Amino acid sequence: MEPTHRFISVDDHVQEPPDLWTKRLASKWGDRGPRIEAGPDGAERWVVDGEPLPLTGIASAGAVMGDRAAPAQHWADVPKAAYLPAERLKAMDVDGVDYSVLYPTVAGLAGEAFGQVKDPELERACVQAYNDWLIEEWASASPRFIPQCILPLDPAAAATEARRSVAKGHRGVIYPAVPMMIREAPHINEPDYDPIWAACQEVGVPVCFHAGASKGIQMPPYQGFSPGLAAAMEALTRPVSSVLLVANFLFSRILFRFPTLRVVFAESSLSWGAYELELADHQFERQRLHTEGYELTPSQLFKRQCYFTGWFDRAAISTRHHLGLNSIMWSSNFPLATSTWPNTRDFIERCFTGVPEAERDQVLWGNAAKLYGVQE
Repeated sequence: MEPTHRFISVDDHVQEPPDLWTKRLASKWGDRGPRIEAGPDGAERWVVDGEPLPLTGIASAGAVMGDRAAPAQHWADVPKAAYLPAERLKAMDVDGVDYSVLYPTVAGLAGEAFGQVKDPELERACVQAYNDWLIEEWASASPRFIPQCILPLDPAAAATEARRSVAKGHRGVIYPAVPMMIREAPHINEPDYDPIWAACQEVGVPVCFHAGASKGIQMPPYQGFSPGLAAAMEALTRPVSSVLLVANFLFSRILFRFPTLRVVFAESSLSWGAYELELADHQFERQRLHTEGYELTPSQLFKRQCYFTGWFDRAAISTRHHLGLNSIMWSSNFPLATSTWPNTRDFIERCFTGVPEAERDQVLWGNAAKLYGVQE
């Protein structure tokens, strides 16, 4: 496809429809798979294996709702641009988006929702159904959709599913960055997870950690907040929760052991990144970590293998060279309430004022095109 706007939105979300899992799993699992049911208050909710999923509302589509802070409580109220590929393409055209990299919603921002399912066979079935659906219903609808697979939490099963899904056409792997907060599991830095990193490195796709997938590292909103204030609090704390995730990866040895593995911190925002890389390098020097076998500084390691994603970050563009121009990508964050849709082009113009055209093109297009294999 010839790009019209030279913009790849690297963090957008599909809204899974009610029949995704009921169609694909019912013959074996009955009503244990993810489905919608009416809750005690009359509002609809998603449940899996009899347990409600920790979602606010029936869909996360604030950008296309009348009130961004009021999520839909019934499926009939969910705008079609959230869950129909043809309508999504229209929304992308309105916003000047050539390609869209897709993350889940009901399955969790990082696919973490199914990690809480106690039956590992059901967990794998839910994951595989989503991954197959995304290829068959979205990727097949248009080459403008860039699919990414989710994984079961178990590392061996995750590596198997990553290879299976990439063979089907997925171009990224999504995994929770703090699996030990989802259920009893080893720390993410343990070699237990090496099969996942090895699989991603082998098949040449990035592993993507989405901000907000681990609520335990976010400040919960005060119960006395109005829905609007609570939504604003969530929007503020979710991206910066990635501070902890990035810090861990900078000091873990995962990136040293897998030197061609690429890591994306989705919905990270950018402004805090300069602070974190500078502080990490400062501590590297003060603690003399080179004596512990760290031959690269944290910022060197990050620039070699990692990516931040921005979507509103006007102030952060001034620090783009400190972050590493090769390590920044951009998104519209559609259709979440924090999305810049339908004014993304205006946001881009505002944020990139004074930035040379070649550098702007690299952030909006070049880095993502290289990472996800998008051809000119």
